[in-house]
Amino acid sequence: MKAMLIDATRCIGCRGCQVSCKEWNNLPSEETEFFASKGYQNPRDLSSKTWTLITYNEVKVRNRFDWVFGKLQCFHCNEPACATACPVHALEKTEAGPVVYNASICLGCRYCQLACPFKVPRFEWEKALPKITKCTMCADRVEAGEEPACSKACPTDAIIFGDRETLIVEAEDRIRNNPRGYVHHIYGKNEVGGTCVMHLSNVPFEELSFATDLPEKSLTDFVKHGMQPIPFVLAGLGVALGAISWIVNRRIENKEKLHSEGGQQ
Repeated sequence: MKAMLIDATRCIGCRGCQVSCKEWNNLPSEETEFFASKGYQNPRDLSSKTWTLITYNEVKVRNRFDWVFGKLQCFHCNEPACATACPVHALEKTEAGPVVYNASICLGCRYCQLACPFKVPRFEWEKALPKITKCTMCADRVEAGEEPACSKACPTDAIIFGDRETLIVEAEDRIRNNPRGYVHHIYGKNEVGGTCVMHLSNVPFEELSFATDLPEKSLTDFVKHGMQPIPFVLAGLGVALGAISWIVNRRIENKEKLHSEGGQQ
């Protein structure tokens, strides 16, 4: 299974990955001139137009404040809760690693947004018929034997692409060879059953706005329990609406019958 390893200690905040993502996926710019001119994080969060985002985090590193850059995008979970929550299977985990999305069958219900432990999927609020959007880990490129656009564009190898197990060994080697330079944790190795986008950092991951209270067990079991009643609720709703419709129609028929009988007399 393919994956990406993102090393915050090597990221220089150039946003080349962010630009290449937009170029490959034909996503429009939504930069704010003020923030861009000041060198701030831009835009402020993921959106339907921004699927990968370099975050600017001023944190204390070895007794002085410095910039540490993070990368937000879909984590492509090994057992994605979003795919489990989707009632029409618009989201699917591929054998290669990416979690792909089929917009043509999406209902726009946003269950995936509720299920995602990383709060990644975004809704197209600006459209009349909105859908869900998110990073696809360039599944089309991966299928063709290429690496994702973001990792290919990175000038410092802060993002590397390869087999997941090989990347875990690489991450462990980096921590072992530089124990003072890294937090001794590979974010994504075990979180919610493991992910195909993993991170290394020299500061606590909460400083990069990553959730650090996630269980190691996949959330799919919890999602399944939440989704199981839905078919029965919908079936019950259909029966209830059918009964209401029958009662209303009967009353209308009775009123019309009484009216016609009164007219005849």
